Amino acid sequence: MNRWVPRLLVVLLLLALTTSTADAQRRARRRAIVTQSGPRYGAHLGYNFDNGGNALLGAQLSWPIVPALDLYPSFDYYFVSGGSLWSLNFDVKYRPPTVSRAWYLGGGLNWSHASAGSTSNSDTGLNLLTGLEGRRGRTRPYIEGKFILANNSSFQIVVGLSWR
Repeated sequence: MNRWVPRLLVVLLLLALTTSTADAQRRARRRAIVTQSGPRYGAHLGYNFDNGGNALLGAQLSWPIVPALDLYPSFDYYFVSGGSLWSLNFDVKYRPPTVSRAWYLGGGLNWSHASAGSTSNSDTGLNLLTGLEGRRGRTRPYIEGKFILANNSSFQIVVGLSWR
C-alpha cells in the first residue's frame, strides 16, 4: 500500500500539470480566434482631388480570408453639383509582415456610375490603395489613399472607422 501512494501522487501531479497547460492553450486559441475572425464594417469621409474635387461619404466591409489578407468591398457616394456619382469597389487588402501590421496595401476593381438629368454613364477601372489602420480594440480608425485608374482617373483620401 505504501508503494501506491507515491506513484499515485506522481500520476495526479502529472495529470494536473498537463490538464492546466492544455486548458490555458485552449483559452489562448479561443481568444485569438475571437479577436481575429469575423468581418469588420465601417464608414468613411473623404475627398477626391480630381475632376473639380468632390467630397465623398462611404461605407466598407473588411472580411479576413487569412490573417494578412482581407476581402474589402466598399461604396462611395460623391457630392457633385447637377447630378449624382457613386462607385462600388471590389478590393483585396494585404498586410505586409511589419511589427504592428498597421500598414496595408491592395487593389481591385472599381465600377462607377454617373448621371445628370436624363444622361447616365458607367465606367469600370482598377483601384490601387494603401493605408494605415489601428489594430487594437473593437473600433479601429484608419486613413487611406486610393488611385482609381479608369477613363477619368482620380486620387482620393478617406478617413474612417471600422467596427467588429
